Amino acid sequence: MSGYPWRALDLRVRRRVDSLMAGDHEGLRLGVGTEREELARYQPGDDVRRIDWNITARAGEPHVWRPRADNRLDTQVLVDMTPSMAFGTVADEKAELAARIVAALGLLTDAPGNTLGMATFGPDGVRWYRPERARLAASRAARTLTFGGARSGAGSPTLAGALAAFGTRRGGPGLRVVVSDFLEPNGANEAPFDWQVPLRRLAARHDVVAVEILDPRELDLPNVGAVTLVDPESGRQRQVWTSDAGLRRRYREAAAAHRSAVAAAIAASGADHLRASTAGDWVRDLAKFLRERQRTMRTTRGRGRR
Repeated sequence: MSGYPWRALDLRVRRRVDSLMAGDHEGLRLGVGTEREELARYQPGDDVRRIDWNITARAGEPHVWRPRADNRLDTQVLVDMTPSMAFGTVADEKAELAARIVAALGLLTDAPGNTLGMATFGPDGVRWYRPERARLAASRAARTLTFGGARSGAGSPTLAGALAAFGTRRGGPGLRVVVSDFLEPNGANEAPFDWQVPLRRLAARHDVVAVEILDPRELDLPNVGAVTLVDPESGRQRQVWTSDAGLRRRYREAAAAHRSAVAAAIAASGADHLRASTAGDWVRDLAKFLRERQRTMRTTRGRGRR
């Protein structure tokens, strides 16, 4: 991660979003653990150290608490490294921002037993990295997820194809993160998108977060006169007169409509949605997203226990 030392990333993330994600995943079954899940009458063989003396005194008979199982969190991340990610008009390219977010996720899910695996798709096809302890995987992501592939040319797997392959990987329920700009090589900007079905299937089995990477120039054309635009996926070129106010307005409206369509498609799939821009404070955006996610999960759990 050129120009962004690993230690600096670690300090910045932990200072502002320390441990917001690690506590999100609670056990789904009773078993050996630490958090109290339910009270029950004492049965021969129960651990006497788990007797709740307050309840026992009120009920007049021994009661013990049974703990929630401490589940290990299995995180798998799919990262878009197609040529469209090699674009950036502010401080970073989109691929560099994606690398930092993946590294931050590794730091935030770091806890005993937690692992993080990674897959990338781009000009070299789909590449798989074996799961490691979350913090070690974060360090690897910081080192390896710089954009080293071709900056133009066709041949990369589509997001739909990569998601389908990602969904077939073995592993129990866990956290799955998809990091992409969600731009289709064929230019499709209206739903249904090809990636919707595999994303919905993934969300049916796992807790899924879709991280959408943006750059401001993809949303609004500047008034800079004549420019030549190049499609990084196909290599096609077109000259555009950006001083045309009507053209800039139509471009802005089309980009906004596409972003809305992507947001609606992600929501319909059952995945959570985080947007991060090369022009914004991505750590602040990540912190806000995780806080809102925690509130939603607490509300959902509270309703489920009534």
